Amino acid sequence: MNFWPGFYALQSAWFLFLLVPLVIFYFLKLKRPHQRVPSLALWSQVINDRRVNSPFQRFKRSILLLLQILLLLFLVLALMQPYMQSGAERAEYLPILIDCSASMAATDSESGKTRLDLAKERVTDLIDNMLPDQQFSLIAVSSTARRLTAFTDNQRVLKKALADLTVDDVPSQLEDALRMTQALSRTAPIKTVLFYSDGNFPREVNFDLPFDLNFQLLPAAGGNMGITSLNARKNQSGNWDVFIRIENSKQADSPAEVELIQDGNSVAREEIVLGSGDSQRLEFSIAADKESRLEAILTPRSPDSLAADNHAFLTIPQSRQLLVYIDPELASYRYALSDNPELILYPQEKSSTAPLEYDLIIGTSEKDLNRSALVKVGVGFVPEDLTKLISLESNLTDVVDWNRSSSLLRHVELADVQISQQPVWAENANVEDLESLGYEVLIHGRLGPLLLQKRDAGELEYYYLFNTDRSTMPYRVGFPIMVSNLIQLTLQEAGISETQAAATPILPPLELQPDTQYEILTPAGNELRAESDQNGWISGVAALHTGQYTVNGAGAKNIKISVSLLNPLETSLVSEDEIQFSEVPVTATQTQVDSDKPLWGEFAFIAFLLLLGEWWYFQKRPAGTMS
Repeated sequence: MNFWPGFYALQSAWFLFLLVPLVIFYFLKLKRPHQRVPSLALWSQVINDRRVNSPFQRFKRSILLLLQILLLLFLVLALMQPYMQSGAERAEYLPILIDCSASMAATDSESGKTRLDLAKERVTDLIDNMLPDQQFSLIAVSSTARRLTAFTDNQRVLKKALADLTVDDVPSQLEDALRMTQALSRTAPIKTVLFYSDGNFPREVNFDLPFDLNFQLLPAAGGNMGITSLNARKNQSGNWDVFIRIENSKQADSPAEVELIQDGNSVAREEIVLGSGDSQRLEFSIAADKESRLEAILTPRSPDSLAADNHAFLTIPQSRQLLVYIDPELASYRYALSDNPELILYPQEKSSTAPLEYDLIIGTSEKDLNRSALVKVGVGFVPEDLTKLISLESNLTDVVDWNRSSSLLRHVELADVQISQQPVWAENANVEDLESLGYEVLIHGRLGPLLLQKRDAGELEYYYLFNTDRSTMPYRVGFPIMVSNLIQLTLQEAGISETQAAATPILPPLELQPDTQYEILTPAGNELRAESDQNGWISGVAALHTGQYTVNGAGAKNIKISVSLLNPLETSLVSEDEIQFSEVPVTATQTQVDSDKPLWGEFAFIAFLLLLGEWWYFQKRPAGTMS
């Protein structure tokens, strides 16, 4: 801190020349009139005044003039806008990034303030100490970046935007805020950026800093316990197994109660105790033959810093059978699935009717796969967009290697499988060409790939480039396992056998009427508007707060969707004290920003006190005067 003050408006010192007319007016005050009196005994004070009428003696007892001179001096000093210099470089354009992710709502047991409250206090001090040539821009950092204000020196606007800032129940994404700041630097010279956060974000950020980043690390919060995972799976008996994971951040031996509520009724309750950094997975079994809503409630018995992760929501879907189409030529698949009670097999011999959409299609041509389905399996042909890369020859081949971690091939043994059709790479074609088109190779043959996987517009596609019925695969134990895996995959894609809780910051996709406007009521009481696409899907709707969202519109009346936090990083309240950027790391500091302190207010206040003193001295009754 430099104790020698600086002056922002030094040119206002010219007002000191007002001292000259002040002194001149003092000498030019009105003279007393001459009056003959019989005696001077009662006029001794007047005689004394006459003795000091000379210019140099009139100052001897003029307290009033001294007060006026001091008043003028302090007013001019206030006009010169003095400030106490901090010694740090002053930024004329200063973006201030404020983390408002879920962990910023964490409190400590001593003050009871949230991390966001502490950040607001520090930013408020900066706003109060703004100099006339400074402009701030406030940017909120959560799952996306929001610019709260443009560059402005209006303290009222800045403080209002800061007061309206609230915590979002989402993880933070610093990279978006830095890119927004980089865009602002094209319109204003930005040298330094302030970032206030509790450090609860990924350590590595893929961004090249074009400016200096001052990372202000806020004090850590207290201990916390929360729900980090909630999902359910249908078991063989037709009931649902519900899995809940609870994690504890810092406090050792933290007791809590976990309660599971189904459609408003409590169906399970369990007491747990977790040590520091421990986690526990709870399992409950419930019956649900129709759509059912679950809520998991965590009630910590010890101080808990964050409330957003103490509730989680899950919807159990309506049970139904899968709609499966299998080409009649694929006898092995139809035989393996003919007695499965979880599905309805098409085409049917006794009925010519067929649904418009299927859950699973297994076909031998592109025409079969042109039907709408969640999962599609092509058998014995090369997709049209790959005909220039792969050709099919009638030669014997076998499996060289396969992806054992694939959901389709889990527990499937493919060694010694003989295949009568051989896919062959075209000249100069390779795996990278397939990956550029969105394909992944799951089974490798000797001269080319045998099985491909692709995710296309929400549909999961598999392509056996050889006819499985013209191989020894149907006669191996691995074939029924592979078909069973395929059914489980389809059940998961349809959300029938397995489901997991929706989490912030995005609502799960909704299928409604095409090209239609819908209103979405958030848990905070705000209204959002979203329009479905030509296929009837609404996606990408922001869900910044945990709780229930209600959708209304054509074909949708009070559709309820609940989202939860379910983020282990936010629950852990881990605090990173360093951010690793592409080139250099930025280390955090807990020392508050040392800014220049304006002093004009203090000088103006002293001038006001001098004005009051002058008024009192001028109005007081002279000694010896009768009332």
